[in-house]
Amino acid sequence: MSVTVRSFAKINLGLYIGPPRPDGFHELRTVYQTIGLYDLITIGVRRGAGIEILSADSRVPTDATNTCYRIVERAMAALGAKGRVTVEIEKRLPVQGGLGGASANAVATLLALERALKKRLPQADRLRIAAEVGSDLPLFLVGGTALGVERGEAVFPLPDLPAIPCVIVTPEIGVSTPRAFADWDRKVAEKLTVSAPSDRINRFGHVLSAWLSDASGASARSRSRAESPLLDLVRTGIENDFERVVFPQYPELRDFKSVLEGAGALYASLSGSGSALYGLFRTRDAAKRAAAKLKKAGVPAQATSTMTRRQYWKRIFD
Repeated sequence: MSVTVRSFAKINLGLYIGPPRPDGFHELRTVYQTIGLYDLITIGVRRGAGIEILSADSRVPTDATNTCYRIVERAMAALGAKGRVTVEIEKRLPVQGGLGGASANAVATLLALERALKKRLPQADRLRIAAEVGSDLPLFLVGGTALGVERGEAVFPLPDLPAIPCVIVTPEIGVSTPRAFADWDRKVAEKLTVSAPSDRINRFGHVLSAWLSDASGASARSRSRAESPLLDLVRTGIENDFERVVFPQYPELRDFKSVLEGAGALYASLSGSGSALYGLFRTRDAAKRAAAKLKKAGVPAQATSTMTRRQYWKRIFD
């Protein structure tokens, strides 16, 4: 039996990097948001043993380093299942793009595998396995808007916010996340225009708490005020710390952000460690016009929208 599912991407609405942890990771604070762009994952299970990863994209690893391979290993053991599992990955999202493609692929693989086997893990086991494979994975077991803390793997659903149009820019640039973290640590050590990591983490907490309180009160007082809570969040001044170290290495990414803003984005930012960037727009038509303008200028861009939690879970299997 084979099962095909969508593997949706994410963007980061702010990303604050805290101090290094004893386990080698960094303390993080971010708001994750799933969006409408996706890869396709097809899972096949037949008699035999082993795991096979297939992809027409040569940048996708097909060995045990692939997140899909690693999650199948753990899920088959947890489900007490046997068989030869084939994972076919149709890439539409960039590799090393900051959109969580590999993490989303792994979670989509888990969900498709459960459906193919007609078995389902408890949510607690799903989250545990996902966190073992990678920091971004648990987000894709929640969907919509979610707070990410610790090393990013501890996720907490935030209010399910209305979708908002956005444009995603996907340059043909691969940014190394480990290098970006190393560059950040070097910048902090040199104290170059960076406040103490613990102070930045605390500031993010204060900003998010104020936004949640304001959004809740505004929703009760005025429907029109609550129509763009994501814009209210980004207008608080949250930022992605990776921009401080990635933009100097890849100045063209800073230029793309400026192009998004010039095309009418109400807010633009790097997603994760990049190289993808996004811009939030007030209307779908404005986003489409901006994407067309960017593509005409030779900048790879797509118009899409953020996804509510309900939309996310409905469209995975549609």
